[in-house]
Amino acid sequence: MDDQGRGPGPRPQGGEGPAGAKNVAPRPAPLPYEGVWRFTAPALDASVPQARHAVRDLLLRQGVPVADEVVQGLLLIVSELVTNAVRHAALLSPVLAVEVAVGAEWVRVSVEDSHPYRPTALETDHGRTGGRGLLLVREIAREANGTCDVEHTASGGKVVWAALPLKSAQA
Repeated sequence: MDDQGRGPGPRPQGGEGPAGAKNVAPRPAPLPYEGVWRFTAPALDASVPQARHAVRDLLLRQGVPVADEVVQGLLLIVSELVTNAVRHAALLSPVLAVEVAVGAEWVRVSVEDSHPYRPTALETDHGRTGGRGLLLVREIAREANGTCDVEHTASGGKVVWAALPLKSAQA
């Protein structure tokens, strides 16, 4: 994300426009809270609360104007994504990366690991514990008018991400 999270939507757009474009309006200066932050953690259970606290503290420190219910949704998403990486990717990915990208109107959290297999959101099975984390992430994103997805990395791993608007869907 070379533009430091200043895209118009949940996936930052790079550059000022198509090559050779004329009369392209200059990009406005970034807001003080816009940017991209990335940190790594070992693929251990202890990393789940550490990642959640790091994201919460980052949002507060940067002064991101995010609604409380959006913060709660983001923190639950971070917990689920890091938990999934720890449970399902640790063998092939002893280190995971958490990235937070904040734009003018949205925030995106992602977790990257080196495991090549794309996770699958399981259907609800009330007799089974676990296996519904991605369904929960998808539902939180949907209710907030956000989005989520999984992408493969150039190194053969994957990034699971969710982007939510800073303002609550109920506002």
